[in-house]
Order: sequence, then C-alpha cells, then structure tokens
Amino acid sequence: MLTIHNFSKTYKGGKKAVDNLSLHVERGDIYGFIGHNGAGKSTTIKAVVGVLDYEEGQILIDGHDVKTEPLACKRITAYIPDSPDLYEHLTGIQYLNFISDIFDIPSQAREERIKKNADAFEITRDLGDLISSYSHGMKQKLAIISALIHKPRLLVLDEPFVGLDPKASVTLRNKMREICASGSSIFFSTHVLEVAEKLCNKVAMIHQGKLAFAGTIEALLREKEGGSLEGLFMEIVNHENEGAREDG
Repeated sequence: MLTIHNFSKTYKGGKKAVDNLSLHVERGDIYGFIGHNGAGKSTTIKAVVGVLDYEEGQILIDGHDVKTEPLACKRITAYIPDSPDLYEHLTGIQYLNFISDIFDIPSQAREERIKKNADAFEITRDLGDLISSYSHGMKQKLAIISALIHKPRLLVLDEPFVGLDPKASVTLRNKMREICASGSSIFFSTHVLEVAEKLCNKVAMIHQGKLAFAGTIEALLREKEGGSLEGLFMEIVNHENEGAREDG
C-alpha cells in the first residue's frame, strides 16, 4: 500500500533530515514509525502525503507515485497532522460537509459516517459550534472524523494521540484496528512506545535520519528475547551516544 524507496531529504544549509530510507507498508498493516524528536519522522510523513517536496528516492501509494500522480494518491489517502489546521470560521458540521464535498461522498453515506464517528468521539452535540471555540482535543477529534469520511485506503497520522483524553485514545485505537481489518493500512508516528508495541503489527525506528530497525513486533520481541520496544529504542540511542563519545 505504501512503498518508500531510498528516500532522502536535505534542507537548505545542507542538513540531511532523512538519509536513504526504505519501508514497505502492506494492506492491513498498522505500522508504527518511531524515533526521537528531530529523527526525521515528520519530514518523512510530510513527503508521503505530498506536503513536502523531495528530490531523492520514490514514494508510492497503492502503486501511484506521490510526485507524478498526486491527485490519485490524495484520493485514497487521509492525513492527520500533529496539530490540525482547520477552518475555524466554520462550524464542525460545515467542515465535515466541506470535506465530504471534496471527496464526493453522497448525502446519506456522509450523514451515516459523520453520526457514527461523532457519536464514538462524543462531539455530536458540538458540531453546530464554531471550530474556533473548540479545545485542542476537540479539534483533534474533528480532524480524525474528517479523515475517516471517505474511507481512505491509507491513513497517515503524525502523533495522533497527543491532546486526546484517555477515552478518546481508546476510541481511536479501536478505529485504527477496525480500519485495518477492512483492508486499509495505517502509517503513524508516535512517542508512546507502549501504545506502538500493543497496537502495531509492524514498526520502523528512525534514528538521526537513518533506519535503525524495521519489522514485525513478534520478530522484535523474539530477537530481544522477551524485551520491549522501549528497550530496543534505548539500546539504539545509547549505542549511538557511546559511539559519539568515542569519536570525540
């Protein structure tokens, strides 16, 4: 569903944010993308969804090239950034209808999907209010609902649990499992390693722009003989830091 092949991104000034990254997300995967702040997660995600241009490598979504077939990719993808930038002069329901119009969702289907998801995230009674009056958590919930309206084949999320209350976090995890059980795929970044370990079937770890690990959770735990994702993360970070001290 998502193929990242030899992707690199260098910013002005020569800073290489991502260095020769290759990943493959298959249908039905809940694929976690983890790493420290500045590791290259958001850069990669923004390139995947077409927000950030790049010169090196190739990114395909369901066989469509992100650079040469952007509309084909956007029709089957939904993106939720870590800080949703919504049209605050609209009400919640106006925004959801706007998104539905973009994807040509028929009236009955949109009404059913909006009600189902708004009820699940408990913001149905707030949909008539202006988005400018919403808290960060409510805006996050609205962004999630808008992303689910067209039933994307690939859902891309950047730190989706930030700002959500515990109940909404559980609801989102259940939605993610439901989406992937239907054959769609999810690629998301997170700092919450425990959530990634319990929710994902595959993970990739990026460290200083380079891929440090990619594979199934089962393979990871088997390799570490009962260890944890957090243990592997700290092992990689500490090893890198020791190498830096030795070089210095």
